[in-house]
Amino acid sequence: MYFESTHREIQARARKFAQEELTDQVLDQAEDTGVFSNEVIQKMADQGFFGIKTPKALGGMGADHRAYVLVMEEIAKVSAVASLYVSSPNSLSGGPLLLSGTKEQQEKYLRPCATGEKMLCFGLTEPNAGSDAGSITTHAVRTEGGYILNGRKTFITMAPLSDFGIIYAKTDRTKRTKGISAFIVDMKASGVSFGKPENKMGLIGCATSDIILDHVFVPEEDRLGEENMGFVNAMKTLDVGRMGVAAQAIGVAAGSLEDAIALIKEKKNSPQGTAFALARMASGLEAARQLVYRAAWIKDTCNDPKASTMAASMAKLFATETCCRICSEAVSLCPLEGTARGTKLERRFRDCRVFTIYEGTSQVQEMVISGQLLA
Repeated sequence: MYFESTHREIQARARKFAQEELTDQVLDQAEDTGVFSNEVIQKMADQGFFGIKTPKALGGMGADHRAYVLVMEEIAKVSAVASLYVSSPNSLSGGPLLLSGTKEQQEKYLRPCATGEKMLCFGLTEPNAGSDAGSITTHAVRTEGGYILNGRKTFITMAPLSDFGIIYAKTDRTKRTKGISAFIVDMKASGVSFGKPENKMGLIGCATSDIILDHVFVPEEDRLGEENMGFVNAMKTLDVGRMGVAAQAIGVAAGSLEDAIALIKEKKNSPQGTAFALARMASGLEAARQLVYRAAWIKDTCNDPKASTMAASMAKLFATETCCRICSEAVSLCPLEGTARGTKLERRFRDCRVFTIYEGTSQVQEMVISGQLLA
């Protein structure tokens, strides 16, 4: 219903890549060192996975959101951390540029992001402003030729790996969300530094850290979109980001379910309750998958931003919570394999927890959904 032959071709390409390139050796090395293989990252870029929705004129694949979620699902099914490298240029990093970037900005920043030449990060969250973006305190003051930025962003995915960052700052501190602007900041500029990379429970192999901005000069031409319109840019970007996280979730859940089934088949005389648990897991996964596919289809075919926002939030809420349940149940059904450090089930169990948190917690999704229902 939702897909055409071109979507399935892209999905098959992603599945083949994941099976052949995301080997146990690559994933174990990322876990052991905290660093993901640059060679594999470049191979993902060469496949076009970093510019799925980026126009061909800018070096991208020129596909759509349905292609994006299918690629995310297939990559995440084998490796959640690898899917982060696909997610970023297609959603939180590339999205703001697609939405609000000038032709010059897109050529300078989006093209190398899509081709894998440069990495971008998305800096919205702050130590005291997570779910409430209106409370950010990072601020930008006009000066000759541009702005001076001061503040701190926290728990920013890929921050220490990035060449540039999309940074949101208050240009009018008397207002909340209506006083936020977006900027493209050179991560090597004077005054930019990073906190110590977080020692995370999951998604190991993709560094996450704070970004400290100490009197950082940003040229006028690197403001992204109109002044004080940054919050709108961020929220529209998060619609796509939430769809991507939901696709990550169904991929990880599918991997856990398949591994659990294979392990249980090897055992003899499994109780009927085990089979029933698998049935519940499979049903939940399929329901989540349909919500994710529907959200991408709505984004591609329906010119209704409210419907797209609601569909994305529903998909993220249900898919991420379902993924956590499936990964937990898989560990319970296969405790010897699921609790041993370094096994696939154990890794997915650690990886999935953050899906319900980043790019809007489950409670934030409930706020978005209920807000539209009661409007």
